[in-house]
Amino acid sequence: MATEKDYQSLYDRIAALRDTVTSRLGADLISNPQLGDAITKQIDDMLQSVVAADSKAPPPPDKGLAALAGIGADAASTLGQTRIPPGIEPYDETITSERIIAVGDVYYIYQHETIGVFRVVQKLQELFRAGTVRLSGGAGAYALYQFDRREVLRYTQRDRLAAYRRIFNYGNAPVPTGSRPNTDFHKLFAHFIHQVTLFWRDKRISDVIRERAYDPSFGSIAIVRRAGLDLRNNLKWLSFGHLSVLRVEVLQLLEEAFKILNSEDIKRLFGADNAWDVVEEVLIRYFNERLVTSPRQRMGVTGREILRWLAQDHILKTTRSEFETLLLEIAEQAEEWLTSAQAMGFAGRPGSARVLPWTRTSPSPASANGHRRPGIDVPRRAAARQPVSRWGDTLECECEATH
Repeated sequence: MATEKDYQSLYDRIAALRDTVTSRLGADLISNPQLGDAITKQIDDMLQSVVAADSKAPPPPDKGLAALAGIGADAASTLGQTRIPPGIEPYDETITSERIIAVGDVYYIYQHETIGVFRVVQKLQELFRAGTVRLSGGAGAYALYQFDRREVLRYTQRDRLAAYRRIFNYGNAPVPTGSRPNTDFHKLFAHFIHQVTLFWRDKRISDVIRERAYDPSFGSIAIVRRAGLDLRNNLKWLSFGHLSVLRVEVLQLLEEAFKILNSEDIKRLFGADNAWDVVEEVLIRYFNERLVTSPRQRMGVTGREILRWLAQDHILKTTRSEFETLLLEIAEQAEEWLTSAQAMGFAGRPGSARVLPWTRTSPSPASANGHRRPGIDVPRRAAARQPVSRWGDTLECECEATH
């Protein structure tokens, strides 16, 4: 049990240790900046071990109040003799990874639903029942029959659309009673991905321009961490409910749909080589749609990988070398997602603003004496064409046409 005097002494001694180490290794730290990370991590680990040991010590029955108030035999004569707790569990470490992974799976499912995979299967069912296509007793025809018979046991399309709206605010379906659309998801998701891509872009530039570059202004891990934690916190309360069960069932449904589309009699019917060719052929022939198969599918794959990464405790690492190594896992996925979303007009790539308020989607040009400052201007046409906040509106129109 730490007293207030011990508590103050601990942090004073830690500060003195940092001063002593940095003063003695000043020259080495300049020539080898990674040494500073190693020293900082060792001292932080020492401090955390002491704090953790004190947290596990059982408090007195009165929680230290009698000593603080000066009551009884344990009354403290000075403030330094009173008990002081080290703190409570950090908020960002209380998020369950399973729920964030489930959100990533639902995001993956949503992109495939928006492409039109389930609509294609439903159209094949209509054609099969009407007898307007040359299907009878093949593997694909029998699977279509089973797909139709099992529909009464599954979540309906309305349930899926309501889940997309509640978690991502994608589409225009009504949310279940008592819930509300997650209007902040896409802004936070796009902002986190942008900060990841900006981090690695700055890192590459600094490594090229300056040998052994280590300037914190190039690639700030604090900005990336804060953007990731904001997104995790946003998803914390939106990932409760039937989400985990729904994503398992719909992933099974998606797998079954692709087996149908990849069956030989279905592919032969449309002269296709694989299931994706069947999807695109049906969308063009019967729905007259503009194909977005490739960018949507890659957004689903890369978006799910990014959310899976965010579900782990990688975002909480404070050591630069460790954080960079773990962040490298999603570096290419973030760049690919942003490029696909930007090509479709669902995300922008602001080049000047490092940190944006979470309620803002693009930087407003600063002004001085009524004139725009050079270097931070955003083209009006580009800003009007690519605001992140229009994602929901755009997808509402697509969902109306799609579903």
